[in-house]
Amino acid sequence: MSIDSATVTKIAHLARLKVAEADKPQLAAELNGILAFVAQLDEVDVKGIAPMTSTHAMSLRQRDDVVTDGGDAAAILVNAPQRTGDFFVVPKVVE
Repeated sequence: MSIDSATVTKIAHLARLKVAEADKPQLAAELNGILAFVAQLDEVDVKGIAPMTSTHAMSLRQRDDVVTDGGDAAAILVNAPQRTGDFFVVPKVVE
């Protein structure tokens, strides 16, 4: 894929960038260089290689999935700006 001046104009519009006409040929050349590098990556044989998220093999620690009552309501509501009983008072958002 080759990027020309018209494509640079479209990309600049989509990215909300102001690009001077004199700069468009240079920008097109730079974008073509980036695409050429990405095309080189397609040539690498990665069959049989598992995707990695880290260089160290590790598993994530997980907590037990247990149902709780949420703790002490009084302690939770102590910093509430307004409350009624064991409930938060919030502004009405639906009329």
